[in-house]
Amino acid sequence: MPSLFLTRFRQGKRTLPFLKTEAVLPERFRGLPTLDQSRCPSGCTECMDACPTDAINGEGGLQIDLGRCLFCPECSNACPEGAIRFTSQYQLATSNRNDLVLTEGEALRLAARLADQTHRILGRSLKLRQVSAGGCNGCEADVNVLNTVVYDLDRFGIQFVASPRHADGLLITGAITQNMRLALEKTYSAIPEPNIVIAVGACAISGGPFRDHPEVHNGAEGIVPIDLYIPGCPPHPLTILDGLLRLIGKIEKPK
Repeated sequence: MPSLFLTRFRQGKRTLPFLKTEAVLPERFRGLPTLDQSRCPSGCTECMDACPTDAINGEGGLQIDLGRCLFCPECSNACPEGAIRFTSQYQLATSNRNDLVLTEGEALRLAARLADQTHRILGRSLKLRQVSAGGCNGCEADVNVLNTVVYDLDRFGIQFVASPRHADGLLITGAITQNMRLALEKTYSAIPEPNIVIAVGACAISGGPFRDHPEVHNGAEGIVPIDLYIPGCPPHPLTILDGLLRLIGKIEKPK
């Protein structure tokens, strides 16, 4: 027993001081992309051709759908002029699907707090039931790591529960495969009202790399109503945490 206390003392405090200090991510982290239409050569479609999920659109100006984006470097590597670059901004969650469509010169409209009545009920203590509806375990792993001592999700009043009947909301990961649709619908129907739904990752938002596959739905939208979209493949744990805290009003000002 004394050795356990000594080891813990030597380790020190491992929990990130999130909200008290700004998070610093590694240089290789790829967050919010920036667009520079002026760098695009006339008629060039290199970035669009390279994108594995057709997330880039050049009609009417350069656009990236972050709901489809895998945050891979294929588009930026393919662009001969550097019109697309990835930044270190990890704040990516939005309240509306259309807000994930990024255009040049427009700031990303980050997630807003829950409506007053719902916030009064769920804002201080939020219990979530997580459903992996055909995921690869990437998003699932980064959701799970929020429960570790490093992120300590519980300190913000957010916990994951085993039963949907004990939950305030549903957190969805995965590509929504056909054989998981009924399970997802039943889980949602078992959650008492008022409730919220959170889509985490490109698969849950749009189908990700499996989009338009006959056995995969193009995201959870249309199956259940979604209140928070957290893009990424997978999204960084801080991206997920930032989105959750914006939803419950613990972060109100855009970064």
